[in-house]
Amino acid sequence: MTEQLVVLGFDSLEQARQAWSLGRRLRREKRLDLVDGTLVWRDENGRVTIRRVASPARTAALGGALCGGVIGTVFLAPFVGLGIGAGAGVLASRISGPGVDDDLVRRIAGHLQPGRAAIFAVVRRSTADDVTAALSPHHPVVIMTTLPPERERRLARALGRRPAPA
Repeated sequence: MTEQLVVLGFDSLEQARQAWSLGRRLRREKRLDLVDGTLVWRDENGRVTIRRVASPARTAALGGALCGGVIGTVFLAPFVGLGIGAGAGVLASRISGPGVDDDLVRRIAGHLQPGRAAIFAVVRRSTADDVTAALSPHHPVVIMTTLPPERERRLARALGRRPAPA
């Protein structure tokens, strides 16, 4: 299953945060398989802020630490198990591939107008109708994707906005 990058622009940070919250809900409901995500915004003074809101390394480290702690408890060394498990989790996430490219985030963030925000999401799988229906009220614009061109156009139409010019 391939991962696709989707970058959506929003008129405000609040809209982007609400959309991200909806994405987390869809993830819990198994309607969105989100691999990585970053929230970027430019404040009214022109300052750009970049926040990783989903981190494969952190998730893998926590999962690895949990598994390692359980295994370590069996062998009467829970702290050693925690450390080894966390390290193995981070290593596994690095081997499985990168998430959102930091250089791309900085390049696109540099073009945001003051007061605007963007979400970068690496998606493995989604139920497109559910996701677009949830996002539509927040009026996102498709900035870029790694989707095939026809799917990108369908996404932009479903969200009710034309794709942003290249």
